[in-house]
Amino acid sequence: MKVIIVFSYLLLPVFFSAQAADGWGRVSMQGSIIDTACAIALDSREQSIDMGVIPVADIIRDGQGRSKSFSIFLIDCVLERPWKEGWKQYQVTFDGDSEGNLFGIFGGASGVGLQITDSQGNIVLPGKALPFVNIIPGSMRLNYSLKLVANNHALRTGDYFSSVRFKMNYF
Repeated sequence: MKVIIVFSYLLLPVFFSAQAADGWGRVSMQGSIIDTACAIALDSREQSIDMGVIPVADIIRDGQGRSKSFSIFLIDCVLERPWKEGWKQYQVTFDGDSEGNLFGIFGGASGVGLQITDSQGNIVLPGKALPFVNIIPGSMRLNYSLKLVANNHALRTGDYFSSVRFKMNYF
């Protein structure tokens, strides 16, 4: 069984479209300027995690598979802002298709979902913010683990995949 998880965070979405006919054209743009305490390192914006092959016996015996680690790197973190009160904390929220308290999977496999845990042992619930964490100036590495967990549905072998997004809120 394999899973590929894609984490994406759009910092500055910009969309372009162009039309041309009879020698004239038009370019439309839209976007946003946001104010954040930290930038997300380019390597952390989109990640693919291969869970490898997990024997069905592991899921039956333990109710879960092995954990895989992943990190989100925050860079250029600053606390001060000249035009308003500075930041002190952040919250991370992971979101995606949910299967109860787990992230859902798609494909041939069934009977399992994905569970994400942070380095403090907090279990991530789809769409629910994790506890506040203090911002440290400079760079920060946010560590998480991901594992397959039985979801009380009929267990079926096969390939699977999922997509999980994350967002950062600063306070």
